[in-house]
Amino acid sequence: MTTQAVSRFWDKYIEKTRLYGIKEKNTRWYVRHAEAYIKAHQNKRLALHSPEDVDKYLKAKGRNPRLEDWQFVQIVVAIKILFTKMVKLSWPADFPWDEWVAQAQNLTNEHATLARDYPSEITAYLNAGLEIKLEKNTGLYKQVYAKYPKYIEQLIKCIRLKHYSIRTEQAYLDWVLRYIRFHSMADPLYLSEIDISKFLEFLVLKRKVAASTQSQALNALMFFYKSVLNKELSNKIQFAHSKKPKRLPVVLSKNEIALLFSEINNPVQKLMVNLLYGCGLRLMECVRLRVLDVDFDYQQILVRNTKSKRDRVVPIPQKISEQLKSQIKKIKLMHCDDLEEGFGRVYIPDALARKYPNAEQEFRWQYVFPSSKISTDPRSGKIRRHHVHESSLQRYIKKAAEKKGITKKVNCHSLRHSFATHLLENGYDIRTVQELLGHADVSTTMIYTHVLNKPGVTVTSPLDMLDI
Repeated sequence: MTTQAVSRFWDKYIEKTRLYGIKEKNTRWYVRHAEAYIKAHQNKRLALHSPEDVDKYLKAKGRNPRLEDWQFVQIVVAIKILFTKMVKLSWPADFPWDEWVAQAQNLTNEHATLARDYPSEITAYLNAGLEIKLEKNTGLYKQVYAKYPKYIEQLIKCIRLKHYSIRTEQAYLDWVLRYIRFHSMADPLYLSEIDISKFLEFLVLKRKVAASTQSQALNALMFFYKSVLNKELSNKIQFAHSKKPKRLPVVLSKNEIALLFSEINNPVQKLMVNLLYGCGLRLMECVRLRVLDVDFDYQQILVRNTKSKRDRVVPIPQKISEQLKSQIKKIKLMHCDDLEEGFGRVYIPDALARKYPNAEQEFRWQYVFPSSKISTDPRSGKIRRHHVHESSLQRYIKKAAEKKGITKKVNCHSLRHSFATHLLENGYDIRTVQELLGHADVSTTMIYTHVLNKPGVTVTSPLDMLDI
C-alpha cells in the first residue's frame, strides 16, 4: 500500500471507531492495537486471515500478566473493528468477540474467590507483629482506623481466621465503623447494651432499614464485642425491631425461560445459564466450577464450597452434556498452551495448596469457565488464570430479559428459583428438591411451594361473574 492509501485506511478506521462510542482522545490506542496486530502478521494479507489467527493472537496477549483487563478489552475491540468494518470477510460476524470481552475482567483484591481463606498470611502478620494491609479506603474507615487501629485489625483477623466470606468481612467491618461513628467516636469498650440498642433503633426509625439489615448489624456488633473486646452481651437486647416483610422469590414460567434462552447466543454464556437453571446452581457455584467436579460417567456435578458449607451432587442435564464436554476440551488445549508458556497455575484453597504444592498446575483443578486472560493474584502476587468474573453473566442475563420484554426482575438467582419451582410442579418431593438446592433446613425450601398453593388463582373473580 502507498503512504496515501495507508493514511486513507486509518482515517476510515478512526471513523469506524465512532460507531462503538469510542471517545476521540482514546482512538489512538485502538489504532495502535490494530497496527500491532497487523505488524504481528506482516507476511499475511488481512483478507487471508482466519478465526484461528485472531484466536491465537488474543490467547498470546491474554498471557501477559501486566496487561490490565481494560487494555485487553481495547485490543479485542480494536481487532473486531479491523475485521468487521474494514475487511469484508464472512467469519468475523460469527467470531466470539463478546465472549473474549466478557471473560477478560480481573478479580479484584476483595473478590469472594481470592479472599476466601488466607489464614497463613494472617498468622505471618501476627507472628511478625506487623499491621495487616486492609483494602478499605473510605473516609470513615480512615477516621476510625486512625483512632482504634487495634480494634479494626483484630476484627479482620478474627473474621478471616474463622474463614468467613469476604462479603461478611466487609459487612461486619462497615457496621462496626458506623456504630463507632454513631457514638461520636467513643471507645466501644466502654459502651453497653443500651448503646447498641440506641444504634439499632436509629437504623429502623431514622434509616428505615429492612429487618435483615438490622439483624446483620446486630450480628456484627455481637461478633465484635465477643471476639475483639472479649465482652459477652445479652442475647435479649431490647430495641425496636424492623418488621420483616414476607417476600416471595421471582420465578419465571417455562415459556419465559424458553424466551430468555432464545436471546442468549454466546456459547459459553448459554452453557452457564443452562447450568444455573438446569442444575439449580448459584452464580458463584457456577463460575467456580472446576474440571474435577464434572463426572460424565455418572452424569453429575459435585458442587463444592457452597454457601452452607455443604457439598452436594446435582445431575448434568443431557441436553448440555456435549456442550460441557466441548468446553472442557477447549480449556484443556488452552491449559496446555499456558504450561508451554510457563503459566498454567490456578487458585486453590490455602490448605490444599500446602498439602498438594503441584496441584495448581494440574488440569483437573482448572476452572471450567476460565478468564480469557492471565492476571496477577492481587493478594498472593502469583500469576494465575482465574475464573470469569460473575458480573459479566449478570449483565448478560439482565439485558437478554429486557430485549425479550420480560417484565419480571430477572437475575441469575431467579433461574435457581425457577429450577426449584418447576421441579415441584413436575411432582418431585420437597426433600429431593432440598438436597438438590443444598438447603440445610427444609423450611427454606418450603418457600417454593407458593406456586403449588394457588388459592387466588383457582377462585373465580366476581367481576367475571357479572353479565356485562
